[in-house]
Amino acid sequence: MTNDLLAAARARASAPDFTRVFDDPVETEGPLSGLTVAVKDLFDVRGYPTGAGTAPDPARAPAQDDAVAVARLRAAGAGLIGHANMTEYAYSGLGLNPHHGTPLTPLIEGAIAGGSTSGGASAVARGVADIALGTDTGGSARIPAAFCGLYGFKPTADSISRKGSVPLSHSLDSVGVMTRDPALLRPVLNVLRDRPLAAADIPGTVIVPQNFGLDGVDPQIMEAFEAALEVLAQGGITIRRLSMRFFDDYSALPVWQFSAVESRCHHGAAFADHRDRLDPRVASRMARADETDAPGYARTLIARQALVNEATRIFADAPIVLPTVATLPPQLADLSDDATYDRVNLLALRNTSLGNVIDGCSVSLPLTELPGAGLMITAPRGHDATVLGMAEVLADQL
Repeated sequence: MTNDLLAAARARASAPDFTRVFDDPVETEGPLSGLTVAVKDLFDVRGYPTGAGTAPDPARAPAQDDAVAVARLRAAGAGLIGHANMTEYAYSGLGLNPHHGTPLTPLIEGAIAGGSTSGGASAVARGVADIALGTDTGGSARIPAAFCGLYGFKPTADSISRKGSVPLSHSLDSVGVMTRDPALLRPVLNVLRDRPLAAADIPGTVIVPQNFGLDGVDPQIMEAFEAALEVLAQGGITIRRLSMRFFDDYSALPVWQFSAVESRCHHGAAFADHRDRLDPRVASRMARADETDAPGYARTLIARQALVNEATRIFADAPIVLPTVATLPPQLADLSDDATYDRVNLLALRNTSLGNVIDGCSVSLPLTELPGAGLMITAPRGHDATVLGMAEVLADQL
């Protein structure tokens, strides 16, 4: 990439998709030369403050070093456009931000881009950036990917370093990426990982849960999802529709505790001293940490580990397939009251959070016949190559 092209890309970066634009030149050649990246505003970029979606603060010091993921993208020749907008502290699946504005999807007039990696998704969908570097704690790369017609990948959490990024939940956080072009997923992930992804066989069977993930799905999404399953079947993949105790056990887990408790661990000072400066909807979810205690949270951690172990046993050879999100992108204007916001936020996160809780890997592919909808493939930890391989095979068929 020439720096003139990077400058042109930066000139197109604007609020509310970006909170700040960078001015660093591209100094290296590598596998990502010629590509631009929107960096979620919770990754450190040397010389710039990291806001994590919080209110602007002129006293905030610039980062001294790049986050590991940013450094690897920079070394691979990618051009960094700027810090992309996000939900404050990445604490929602909808991407609203009262401090910097709310990014919208270009697919549906007036509808949100989804979150928490909202600005990055909007920027990629609009052609401003080629890649969005984000995070995924409960779906924050896959939900906006679905809402914006992108490919969104959530890797096994420990396969990509989170050093230099602002945490929300250290138990569930992972680095995530989004692209318009499925062919970019592999080279981007290989740059970010310690070891490149190997080729993997496509599994002969997938599981479609019958007691999780399909309740309340928009009829249009359900129709598009069934059509996608037919594509898989025509490709020789067996579709097993099963009710499994595993999904009942997962549904009983108080997943909200992870982000509520751990956000107070990482951002407790802001909550205690400057709560009036926080997004009230974020502050209210942080406050829920008071609804449990140390023994209660310990029990949740133990139950989560049991689910991780069970998922590894059950789904290693048969990934889970679901609609990424049960609804199409909602209108921003419809989310003004807290009751509606909370209901839609929980529904948006429902299917995607499974991949984080089982410490797995997951990808959302756009259902091109229904803009704003996605197909999600989820597998246990360490099966990233399988999930990516399925995405690459199916990309031109859905």
